[in-house]
Amino acid sequence: MRLLIVGTLDGHLATAGKLALQSGAKVAHVDDIEDAMNALRSGQGADLVMVEVNLDVGNLCSCLTRERIAVPVVACGIGTEPSAAADAIRAGAQEYIPLPPDAELIAAVLSAVAEETSTVVFRDPATSEVLRLAEQVAPSDASVLITGESGTGKEVMARFLHTKSKRSNEQFISVNCAAIPENLLESELFGHEKGAFTGAVTRRVGKFEEANGGTLLLDEISEMHPRLQAKLLRAIQEREIDRVGGGKPIKVDIRLLATSNRNLEQAVRDGSFREDLYYRLNVVNIPLPPLRDRPQDIPILAQHFAAKYAEANGVPPLQVTAAAQDILSKHHWRGNVRELENTMHRAVLLARDGVIDPNAIILTGQSLMPAEGDGADRAAASAAEDETAAGDVKVLVGRTVADVEKDLILDTLQHCLGNRTHAANILGISIRTLRNKLKLYSQDGVAVPMPGENERAPA
Repeated sequence: MRLLIVGTLDGHLATAGKLALQSGAKVAHVDDIEDAMNALRSGQGADLVMVEVNLDVGNLCSCLTRERIAVPVVACGIGTEPSAAADAIRAGAQEYIPLPPDAELIAAVLSAVAEETSTVVFRDPATSEVLRLAEQVAPSDASVLITGESGTGKEVMARFLHTKSKRSNEQFISVNCAAIPENLLESELFGHEKGAFTGAVTRRVGKFEEANGGTLLLDEISEMHPRLQAKLLRAIQEREIDRVGGGKPIKVDIRLLATSNRNLEQAVRDGSFREDLYYRLNVVNIPLPPLRDRPQDIPILAQHFAAKYAEANGVPPLQVTAAAQDILSKHHWRGNVRELENTMHRAVLLARDGVIDPNAIILTGQSLMPAEGDGADRAAASAAEDETAAGDVKVLVGRTVADVEKDLILDTLQHCLGNRTHAANILGISIRTLRNKLKLYSQDGVAVPMPGENERAPA
């Protein structure tokens, strides 16, 4: 665990750093946001940033997002007004810690960050077999290709491999090849020198250098452009990289992991993925089964996510009823564990009387749920879904985006019985945005559900 502390706070942050060191973390300290960004750009890296709440937390979070540096941020302060802590959370901080620091609280935060990224929750024999293979190959330096449908937990498996490897005390660096434009991915991987291209105002260390000594994960590598695949192949073969605009090769020592939700053998046949790179990556293949093929994992994952989001939303622990578990077990889970996690997040927000019952379970894509029977049943279900989707499109055609958005917001609010906070969480927008939208609707004469109302009057 690498902790970067930003700020001074008259020595209280230094105390927090000492407590983190006692918990096994590697701690670095800088005075301000600019120094923090320079440290992260230079390849120093961090698994968690702890920043003084009086600094510009929003600017830090914006810079991290803009420069595609994925690291959680925790704000902290002494006797801070509740509004300042709330502003920090809204600006992008994941948590607020009061100072002077409490040893147990610091240890809990560090433990939560580590557990969140590497814990595998399972009960099904199919998952057990996969983990047995992972534990067997983890101590080696062999490249591993992790395959499976979207949402099956490929990055969690990659972090599991890292924690079980001999490099576990070094950096784990992840790059999402699908999320970064092709013209920026080369710089992201290999770094660049100042002035190498328009906008390169400072030298930037790439992910290969940042991961030196540790593990580098290339997430969704099948989305990488063939031109860049050639440069990646050379980096893997020669164990050296060239920064964009640089003139001197740089040696690197990494363990390489890659994930893909596509059939890479088919991609090789199609010519969209280099065959020599495929064999370099696929020394060991760990295929993750979809959630529907490991049904015994569903109940334990559902309870795990219920506990996680109950704590995150400040509500008492919730029990998932047998009836709710039955509904979850029968669902097809096209989005796999990610879809289940989102479902349980919604369920926590909609739960009543301390339990998650069928009324709190909102499923997606139910018409694709496989019925008892053969492949013909699944084909019929898929055809029905396609027909429904086509009908939905026809209903939407001719309407404005604002009109469709209004109905979505008001229907969601009605479903949440007028609860603004729950509705905003389901919609994925801030409570402030939701309130602004509702204010506009009310000014236009639209009836907006108030807390406790079950029906929405027609607009």
